[in-house]
Amino acid sequence: MKTYSVAPVMQVNDLDAALRYYVDVLGFTEDFRFGEYAGVRHGEAALHLCAHHVGNRPVGGGSAFIFCDEVDDYCAEIRKKGARIDMEPGDRPYKMRDFGVLDPDGNRLCFGRVDPDACA
Repeated sequence: MKTYSVAPVMQVNDLDAALRYYVDVLGFTEDFRFGEYAGVRHGEAALHLCAHHVGNRPVGGGSAFIFCDEVDDYCAEIRKKGARIDMEPGDRPYKMRDFGVLDPDGNRLCFGRVDPDACA
């Protein structure tokens, strides 16, 4: 088996509001929508947003780590648009420079880049 990518599913209360946040604030593009289920994409990173409650998944309990080439400029850009930054950019002992952001429902995204010289 050869895998190609992954798309974490974030449970949301209001799909329209979530899509606006992911597109207008975080800079994703809407990839598809089928009823109360949609996909968004930022470069090669894909996420799915689900507003129906099949499987009784909790709203706001999702998280994803998105690997990227830089974090500081992106964090500053989305902060100006109203992003809910919950972890400031920083060098981590796990050799990443990353930061965290919450969506309106409390799902957490971390954006990070590998930094072999990082240490905290």
